[in-house]
Amino acid sequence: MKKAASIMAAILLAAALLPPAQASAAKSSSDIQQELKAVEKQAREAKQQQKAAEAQREKSSALRKAAKHDLGIVLNAINEVNSQIARVSNDITKTETGLRQAKKDLTEAQERIKAREGMIDTRVRMMYTDGMVSYLDVLMSANSFSDFVERADSLRMIVDQDQDILAQHEKDKQFVIVTQNKLKADYALAKGLYAEKAKRKGELNAKENEKQRLIAKYDLQIQNAEDTTAEQEQALWDLADKRAALYREKTSIEAQERAAAEARAAAEAAARSAASGGGGSSSGGGGGGGYQGSGSGTLSVPVSGARLSSPFGYRTNPVTGIYKLHAGVDFAAPQGTDITAADGGTVVVAGAMSGYGNAVIIDHGNGIQTLYGHIRNGGVMVQVGQSVSRGQKIAEVGSTGNSTGPHCHFEVRVNGSPVDPMGYL
Repeated sequence: MKKAASIMAAILLAAALLPPAQASAAKSSSDIQQELKAVEKQAREAKQQQKAAEAQREKSSALRKAAKHDLGIVLNAINEVNSQIARVSNDITKTETGLRQAKKDLTEAQERIKAREGMIDTRVRMMYTDGMVSYLDVLMSANSFSDFVERADSLRMIVDQDQDILAQHEKDKQFVIVTQNKLKADYALAKGLYAEKAKRKGELNAKENEKQRLIAKYDLQIQNAEDTTAEQEQALWDLADKRAALYREKTSIEAQERAAAEARAAAEAAARSAASGGGGSSSGGGGGGGYQGSGSGTLSVPVSGARLSSPFGYRTNPVTGIYKLHAGVDFAAPQGTDITAADGGTVVVAGAMSGYGNAVIIDHGNGIQTLYGHIRNGGVMVQVGQSVSRGQKIAEVGSTGNSTGPHCHFEVRVNGSPVDPMGYL
């Protein structure tokens, strides 16, 4: 009976040492591991969506750049056309001046023709009423040689005058015909110049409007891609928070499981000892191995000897040109410079993260997380789930992601919201 009582006492002791969660079939470490796998899957999907958005942004940026280049060409063409239009306008002015002079000359010629035609008509009527006078009769009726000569000179002058009048009359008629044709051609030219001016101006304005429309379209695509990237970036932060919580829960459950296993082992040892009549007691192992934050409330500078190149606050992003919050501070340092953990904690992100490039996020507990961005390719020295200590090397400075030069982008987030890291360094 004593032996049975000892065995029962050992079993009851083991049951008493088991945590209530274990006794009621709560989550196990394998359950947490499955949840972590689901989180990792969600993180991969978010990264893929980020990459797609980033690719769309880069494509839209390239198209916008090309459209702006084309617009520059169009604007240069517009300037050239404006110069041509100025020259055309000058030609039109000259043409109109010439037209006015030609019209004046035409009017004068027509008036001369009209005057001559009146004189010729009068002369013809006189010849018709008085009859034709023979030039020979005039000469033969001379009284003397001198009279004959005078009559001959007078007749020659009359004949010459008639011929000159007829020649001038014919010349003015030809001038009228030529001038009228020239006026018609010049009017057609002026009309064509005005039409060409309007056509070229209309075409170029249409091209300019089209380019402006395309630029606006690409700007919208870039903004949408930026919004998608920001959404997925926030999703990754949320997943990092969830991952950190799961790691803490996993650590706690593993500690409970170890304690329960040690209690069971101690109970079984006590039962065996009681069964064999021995009275020795076993020394139970301690329950350790979980995440232990420093709890100091202060952080160390992640890059020793670095220069602060950009503070926390709103600014125009030097890569995207968008005015938005710069959620951390930048420490400029040569490529490959060591980056160390600002405090002890658990790594919840270690890899590519959109605009951050290669990044590491450490959860320090108490709602505090730190991010280290733009790490060089091959420069991430830790893995997700790894515990790190304050000052431990976790990465190396690079210029991946949206970066204009080698530096470490350092963020501090409290309960998911970015705060100025300078208050913690």
